[in-house]
Amino acid sequence: MKISIGNDHAGPEYKKAIVEMLQAKGFEVTNYGTDSAASVDYPDFGHPVATDVAEGKADFGIIICGSGNGIAMTANKHQKVRAALCWIKEIAALARQHNDANIISIPARYTSIAQAVEMVDTFLTTEFEGGRHQTRVDKISC
Repeated sequence: MKISIGNDHAGPEYKKAIVEMLQAKGFEVTNYGTDSAASVDYPDFGHPVATDVAEGKADFGIIICGSGNGIAMTANKHQKVRAALCWIKEIAALARQHNDANIISIPARYTSIAQAVEMVDTFLTTEFEGGRHQTRVDKISC
């Protein structure tokens, strides 16, 4: 499975832990994130991840910023992207089951690294339920 990941200055340590887990599971990871705590602009890292997912170059995306909101808003500007802001593993599971989310957005300032790794694992191992949810997902794009 191919995963694209991007983060701003709030997420280098989160990204490092997540990438280690993904690589240990044999996933191919493309890293667009910064490795520095120096202030950067989250759209510069969210757009490449969203582009990979929208164009089918990645199966899923992971984006990280302080609140998770700005980078999720950025990713959701791309057609074929459904980025979900998640703060606990149960929300990550529902985002996949009910919304067929293909990018998880993590709020680094409001979750622990352990929570983030657990959410990503849950997100990537949870299947979309389809059925009545498919009808709703089909209505998301403009």
